[in-house]
Amino acid sequence: MAALINSNIPQLKLLSKGKVRDIYATTSSPNHLLFVASDRISAYDVILKNGIPDKGRVLTELSLFWFDKLEHIISNHVITSRIEEMPEEVQQYKEQLEGRSILVRKAEVVPLEAIVRGYITGSAWAEYKRTRTVHGIPQPEGLLESEKFPTPLFTPSTKAEQGAHDENISPERAASLIGQELYDKISAVAIKLYTTAAEYAATRGLIIADTKFEFGLVDGGLILIDEALTPDSSRYWPQEGYVPGRGQPSFDKQYLRDWLTSQGFRKGLEGGPDGQGWTMSDEVVQGTRERYLSARDILLK
Repeated sequence: MAALINSNIPQLKLLSKGKVRDIYATTSSPNHLLFVASDRISAYDVILKNGIPDKGRVLTELSLFWFDKLEHIISNHVITSRIEEMPEEVQQYKEQLEGRSILVRKAEVVPLEAIVRGYITGSAWAEYKRTRTVHGIPQPEGLLESEKFPTPLFTPSTKAEQGAHDENISPERAASLIGQELYDKISAVAIKLYTTAAEYAATRGLIIADTKFEFGLVDGGLILIDEALTPDSSRYWPQEGYVPGRGQPSFDKQYLRDWLTSQGFRKGLEGGPDGQGWTMSDEVVQGTRERYLSARDILLK
């Protein structure tokens, strides 16, 4: 089973190529964009040379589920995921696009990664060990790795250009970048989205440790864009066996991050040990694919 590393839609103009998604203009629908989720995967802001078969379809299916489930909190950019409802110039690529494409509203992207953390892990845990802060926010003494915060934390980061690294920033700096009023609105909405999603996931035996949202503006109104609560943008842990004080098994990219670290990855080696990039072993491809499929199946079935 081959992974779709690059989409190929020659009749549409490719506007941008992100870590995962290819974004196209649609000539007959100028206020809309076509989002295509490839099977590319990244870790530590590095795109791996090979991909994960079906990953783009899993991301799309989960995003559509969460967009629909959370629409009572905030509207989103989805127009349709049905190829037959998309412009004619898109429909001829149905075989390639089926299950991994969404026609969306154009939006002015808010240049902020809206991260909500319910548990202390990842870069938040690393910062806490050094300074007893998370994104510059003071935290109590004695927290354990993977421990649940008393209340979810909104911890923004910069939205870096491809090839650059997102930077964890303080709430004060985030507010200075986008304005205090918009910051306050995004913070409140993001925490409500996370809390609602975490409550549902708990009924399926999953913990959402943290997640990242992106927002846009359409006619001055705030909407949810990009993706929602996928294993790319979130940490999913099984409730069974959860014990604070250590790392947790997960249904997300942590498996890949751990493998990269074990292979000697560090800052400065983004191009791979030989400068030719990083290629996952077949075992890591399969292990990552199984984790993504498991997250989907637990949440949706």
